[in-house]
Amino acid sequence: MRNSIAIAVASGKGGTGKTTFAVSLALAAERSVSLLDCDVEEPNCDIFLNPKYTKTEDVTVLIPEADNRKCSACGNCSKICRFNAIVSLPSGPMIFPKLCHSCGGCVRVCPTRALTEKKVSIGTINSALCGSMHFFQGKMNVGHAMSPPLIRAVKRHTTPSGITIIDCPPGTSCPMIAAIKGADFVLLITEPTPFGLNDLKLAVETVRQLNIPFAVILNRSDSGDNNVDVYCQNESIPILLRVTESRDIAKAYSQGKTLVSTVPTIQGMLIKMFDYIKENIKSEKEKYG
Repeated sequence: MRNSIAIAVASGKGGTGKTTFAVSLALAAERSVSLLDCDVEEPNCDIFLNPKYTKTEDVTVLIPEADNRKCSACGNCSKICRFNAIVSLPSGPMIFPKLCHSCGGCVRVCPTRALTEKKVSIGTINSALCGSMHFFQGKMNVGHAMSPPLIRAVKRHTTPSGITIIDCPPGTSCPMIAAIKGADFVLLITEPTPFGLNDLKLAVETVRQLNIPFAVILNRSDSGDNNVDVYCQNESIPILLRVTESRDIAKAYSQGKTLVSTVPTIQGMLIKMFDYIKENIKSEKEKYG
């Protein structure tokens, strides 16, 4: 078994405190830790860390371009594309780069080699050392719509030995799935409101489809109803941590202060949560071999 743990922090909706807990978990870790900000369309872990970036990596994808002089208008490129990113016309293929998933299929089926691939920048990865924490922030370029390739690039910085915390995009669509895929454990952050429960259910269904062990953190636990508790009890979903509504926490958040620095007692709770997660991962691996 590899000597590393990857914990994804996700939520079915935005505004539940996902980033707050992702940063707090990374700060509470007692050994080598990497924090990956995979909420690449609007990354904000750095608000709490004030990192001094030492490296910026450009992330590119391959997009086809056409030489119409070589095109025989056979239509193979259009037929193979499942995303309607390329249309075969008598004058040559018309390419829609923002729909392209960079699979390379169109280039491979072109009999006249009229299609080649060019690198297009979609975003950057900024990295910094924050104390003993390795921090990596993915940031999409303005105008680019598909974030999974950038998210996968950020995840290549997962620590080979130690703990990796992944701050995921909100929701349950492709970006969130790209972020949690391959994680050892998922923490789902929610709140006791009708919207929180609805989106928690969607997130639970998504994580179960990927067969990843998970648990719930209930934020602002005293501010709504008990329907989330009832749902988790009926579904046998553990609630590992409850954080009550607090003006002090809200004020500290607005000033860019971390949960660990605002509520020092929570560090011990987070460390106990790490112990639970490690035991859960161990038992799951023993169960499935």
